[in-house]
Formats: sequence, structure tokens, C-alpha cells
Amino acid sequence: MALRSNTRIANEAWEALFRAQATISREVGVEDLWADLVPREYGVLYALSSASEGLRITELGEDVLLTQPGMSRLVARLEARGLVQRVDDPDDARACRIRLTEAGADLQRRVGLVHARHVAEAMTQNLDRQELLQLLDLCRRLTAEIK
Repeated sequence: MALRSNTRIANEAWEALFRAQATISREVGVEDLWADLVPREYGVLYALSSASEGLRITELGEDVLLTQPGMSRLVARLEARGLVQRVDDPDDARACRIRLTEAGADLQRRVGLVHARHVAEAMTQNLDRQELLQLLDLCRRLTAEIK
């Protein structure tokens, strides 16, 4: 049997990773757990949940993987719903930070609890604890900054 090249293995791994992500996303997305949110909106609420001082739109976009214009539109929708607010940036008078409102924090917690259970169920169907830790490590290595 001929050895597969690194290029071929890398592409097969990419395809497997892509299919796994799509499968898990579909599995988790089936449930009506989003409470009138789309997953990207929840992603913003989740990112802000651990940023008590808020985040700049550029920081938020990097976390949620959206462009600045897309993030601005998404934040405007969440702001109109009373889930986030813009506050002055103490480090830069020209900028603002986006912060959760009380309603946004409450919604994030409620949706997050249900979402976390569904993710855990989907991820533990075929992986044990050691495999999950290995997957976590591999994914973090894949997304680490290239030096």
C-alpha cells in the first residue's frame, strides 16, 4: 500500500473536521433552544458574558468570527432588543465598548445552560473524556497563532 502524502492526509483531516463541525452544529441547532436568537447572536452574548468591561466591536468580531460591518449590524440588532449597550471606552474617547445589559446577561445564562447540555450530549455520543481532552488540545493547537 502506498503511503499517503502529508497534503492528502491534511486535506482528509480538514474534511473530517469540517464534517464533524457541521454534524454537531446541525445536531445542536435542531433543538428550539435559541430563544429567538440565531447562533451568532448567542455567540456575541456568550463572548460578552466574560467581559465585564465590555469589548470593542473589533475584539468581538475576532471572537465571533465576523467582519466589522457584519458585527456592527448584529450589535445594532441586539442593542435594539435591549440585550447589549454601547458604553464609552475609558482607554479611547473615540471608541465604545459593547456590554451586556441585565436582560442580555439573563438570556445568555438561560440559553447557555440548555445549549451546554445539548453540546455535551452530542459530543459525548462517540467520544470519552480522554478523547474530548485530546480534541480540545488539537483544536487549540490548530487555532493558535502561527509564529
